[in-house]
Amino acid sequence: MAPGNPESGNPEGPVAGCWHTDLMTTLKSRLQDDLTAAIKERDELRSATLRMTLSAITNEEVAGKSARELSDDEVQQILAREAKKRREAAEAFENGGRTEQAERERAEGEVLADYLPKPLTDEELEALVAEAVAEARASGAEGPRAMGAVMKIVNPKVAGRAEGGRVAAAVKKQLAG
Repeated sequence: MAPGNPESGNPEGPVAGCWHTDLMTTLKSRLQDDLTAAIKERDELRSATLRMTLSAITNEEVAGKSARELSDDEVQQILAREAKKRREAAEAFENGGRTEQAERERAEGEVLADYLPKPLTDEELEALVAEAVAEARASGAEGPRAMGAVMKIVNPKVAGRAEGGRVAAAVKKQLAG
């Protein structure tokens, strides 16, 4: 019986039980199902993007001392990181005059955006930050020094739906005003 070969009846692969889709996170299994569909439809852009993303997820799973299965939140963080890489690369290509590559990076970013939660609008972010500032002030944090306390309150609420720099700018604005 070959180790790690599902056909041989041995489910022990690089990650214990990795051949069983019922043990996978729902988001990861959705990505894998969509990759299969994209390959069947011969959608080169979508399949290449999903392959790279699944590869990043697998790399994260096997990083560290022992292999482990990632939660949906961790997969979401990887998706957000990959989407950010695409945005930054598109901007760099655009600045370098390579519009074709920039368009491809943007298209890959759009594929990844399908799997990310809807980003917060400026108004929603302002409301969450105002709420967090009020909460921090109630616990005694005042002025610009309250930044850390406010960020600690607001970050879990906006996780995956707003970039850190955007959140920090909104917090600074609220604390200054």
